[in-house]
Formats: sequence, C-alpha cells, structure tokens
Amino acid sequence: MRTGLTKQEKTTDIWFDEKDPLIHIRTHNTNLKKRLAAYAEQYPDECYQTDTDHETGCMEFDIAKGRFSFRLTAPYNEQRRRAASEAAKANASNLTRSVV
Repeated sequence: MRTGLTKQEKTTDIWFDEKDPLIHIRTHNTNLKKRLAAYAEQYPDECYQTDTDHETGCMEFDIAKGRFSFRLTAPYNEQRRRAASEAAKANASNLTRSVV
C-alpha cells in the first residue's frame, strides 16, 4: 500500500500503564497487523481493533495485558553460532518440501 510515509514514519507504538488492564498497540507493520487482526477475530474478548487509518495504513488494537509478550533473546556467541550452523547443515536435507 502506498501511503506517502517513509519507512521511518511507519512506526509501531505499544503503550500501557500499571493501572489499565489493556495494552494499546498502534502499528503500520503489515505482519503485526495481520497477526493482531487474526487474534482479535479468534479471541474477541481478549483483543479487538479500535481504529483504522486507511490513508496511512495504520491500525490500532487493544489487547489484554496477559496476552501480549515481549521476547528478549541473548546474542549467540561464536561457539553457539558454529554449533547452530553445523546442525542446520546436517539437517538441510530434511528441510526440503515437495511442491504439489
């Protein structure tokens, strides 16, 4: 979608406070919008869309605090990176799928 916004202007804002039981999410990110919309459709008591800006492609959602999480991952050290690479190479033949 052409919105006239630069990538820098296409932001994702996530805000909440300790009092409110909801997390408010405002995003231009297509993948996140699709995931939140699907979740809202499946679990309307936990998540719902609050606004859409068709001009900029932005969508806003409210989601229950216990349903949204942030995942922090530790960086790989060189040894772990090498082990992951070797494991991926060893299992590469198992990753091919037949196309029907």
